[in-house]
Amino acid sequence: MPRAAFLDLARPSRRHWLGNLLLAPAVLLIGLIIVYPLFVSVDLSFQNVNIARLDQARRPFTTANYERLFASEDFWNACWVTFKLVIIVSTGCFLLGMATALLVNNRFKGQALARLLVALPWAVPEVIAVVIFAWLFDSSFGLMNWIFIKLGLVDTTINWFSSPSASFAVVCVVMIWKGYPFVSIMLLAGLQSIPEDFYNAARVDGASAWQRLLNITIPSLMPVLGVTLVLVMLWVFRDFSIIYVLTGGGPLKATQSLSIMTYEQAFGFFKMGYASAIGVITLIVCIIASRLMIARAPDTM
Repeated sequence: MPRAAFLDLARPSRRHWLGNLLLAPAVLLIGLIIVYPLFVSVDLSFQNVNIARLDQARRPFTTANYERLFASEDFWNACWVTFKLVIIVSTGCFLLGMATALLVNNRFKGQALARLLVALPWAVPEVIAVVIFAWLFDSSFGLMNWIFIKLGLVDTTINWFSSPSASFAVVCVVMIWKGYPFVSIMLLAGLQSIPEDFYNAARVDGASAWQRLLNITIPSLMPVLGVTLVLVMLWVFRDFSIIYVLTGGGPLKATQSLSIMTYEQAFGFFKMGYASAIGVITLIVCIIASRLMIARAPDTM
């Protein structure tokens, strides 16, 4: 490259222009796959759009979808189901992820294999995981019923997918099994960043393992833990495939989350406007929940 051209690119104004030019494709791609669909969804939520009648004329903006939504018992039931899933699954993922991270952080024979086994559920596709658990909880030949009967916990087989409470419990188990490896990997990375000198000093002072966990490990993991919990909660909030393949939202809408309800309204009843309104409300709730968690733990982001 000629010296004059090199010096010309070295100017701050030229570097700024070049940087914007290199970022332009990424910004354009984000706009096409995120921003544009978002605006379309908001626009559809104020329309009475039915994809079974694409020839209908565009009508003026209306809030009828939102009025109907907030008056719907199904919507509030979906909100309650989603809230329970977020709380139970996030808590289960944290407890199991923390326990496994502390376990595989220790040095022992077979540590590499243990870490691989911990991360294995995360690598399994969700649909395959659901098929495995559907077999495990099958009422006729499922392994779980056989175990419960052999242990004397029940006298007859349990029909897991016909009982609202049992089907909800199965969904929680599958989501926790699928999500805890992510928490474990994130916390394991955080554990390995804690200086060993902290624990050595605590041992010299006579601190027990429980005291070291509460006073050193947990506070040191807060930056990682804050980000991880937000990501897990958002994953549970929007997850669709596990619930849809396992229960389809039933029985009696006991597992119908907001994502399942959105899908049913859009592609079951072809009410795109109503489904878009549910999606917009879901997005707003996710943003508010994320901001509240970030505000409560400003040092974690």
